[in-house]
Amino acid sequence: MDQAEPGCSGAEAVLNLQPNSSIDIAYHPLFGTHDDMVLLELDEKLLPEVLQQRVTLRGQPDEDAVLCTQSKTYAIKFVGTSNSSFLIPPSDQFALSESSLDCNGKFHDQQLLAPVIKVAPGNMELVEVSPKLDKLKLLLLQNPLRSEEVLETQDLDVEKNTTGLYRWDDLVDRVQASNDELRTSLLALSAVEIDGYWRVVDEKYMDIILRMLLHNLVLNDWSLDALNEGEVVSVLASDGFPPKLARHCLDVYGSKIDGVVGTSNMWKLDERRVCVHFAREILKAGKKKMENFMGEWLKEIPDGMQASFDMLEGEVLTEKLGVDIWVRAFSVSSLPSTPAERFLMLFRERAKWEWKDLHPYIRDLKVPGLSSEALLLKYTRRSQPSPDAEPIFSAR
Repeated sequence: MDQAEPGCSGAEAVLNLQPNSSIDIAYHPLFGTHDDMVLLELDEKLLPEVLQQRVTLRGQPDEDAVLCTQSKTYAIKFVGTSNSSFLIPPSDQFALSESSLDCNGKFHDQQLLAPVIKVAPGNMELVEVSPKLDKLKLLLLQNPLRSEEVLETQDLDVEKNTTGLYRWDDLVDRVQASNDELRTSLLALSAVEIDGYWRVVDEKYMDIILRMLLHNLVLNDWSLDALNEGEVVSVLASDGFPPKLARHCLDVYGSKIDGVVGTSNMWKLDERRVCVHFAREILKAGKKKMENFMGEWLKEIPDGMQASFDMLEGEVLTEKLGVDIWVRAFSVSSLPSTPAERFLMLFRERAKWEWKDLHPYIRDLKVPGLSSEALLLKYTRRSQPSPDAEPIFSAR
């Protein structure tokens, strides 16, 4: 299409319009609905991200799309306006013909003309939201890594089945979360990348690896607070555990010691993580009387570690039946990440919660623009029988 003549004007004429001056408005020859063209309102801090193409749209065909930066997720909402907006293209795009039709239906030349190509009844608005990470958990739990699979893959004649396995790009395509939020969630799920696929390791298999690590710790007189990664990986590999999973075990149940000079990383086993693991294993069989549970738990704890019931906040619930106190598993990690679904499950579990019991199950909830107090007001009712009593929360 030919360029507009030098005297013609487009969006530039409107942008450069002086105070108390005017310009003619006309229908562009290509005026129409142009459904592929929408207005997007942006906060100034997001403008560089969009202009430098550092954002992506994510979502499956049956989902509402979200816009993601490197670190945040935004819902895209259409906001209608009472005053329609005229979209006027730059003069070097969609060039005018020799004459155009103005808003009154009159033909005139192209001097000082603002040609409208579309009338927008509203614009798209971005609202920061929490990432939708429950889907990530569902995807990874489709096919957890089990010990049987590791044994099978050692046979080179067995073809690897990749059904239910997801690479990084697969997760980005399916999960509505920014890259940073996705990586943080993979870490929280104790996922590990194996042969290019992100996997969670079956709990039973992780228990076997941890117990073998603790067995070798005693056998080789290793310190709980100074484990040499090279030695640990070598010994566990000789017991049939892949080096990748040996390192993963250290990562799940320990923390790397910074500032250590040497050829191999040094690790310290995390007392709480190890103790919580054995508590979970004991309670898989069902609820137990408090004294029986504590007796079994303390027997499982490695020498040199001290177990405290406070470690199990957000992992277990207690209830009094007659004269006995019973303990049962109820892990925050098994609950939905969206507040509405989280509170629904909590109040299905218990109609009323004391604050000391409720807090461990909601402190990880983070909703942009809403404080913890606002979440409680939205989803709970608070009652206090007396000024000295603990507050009680029930469903709103």
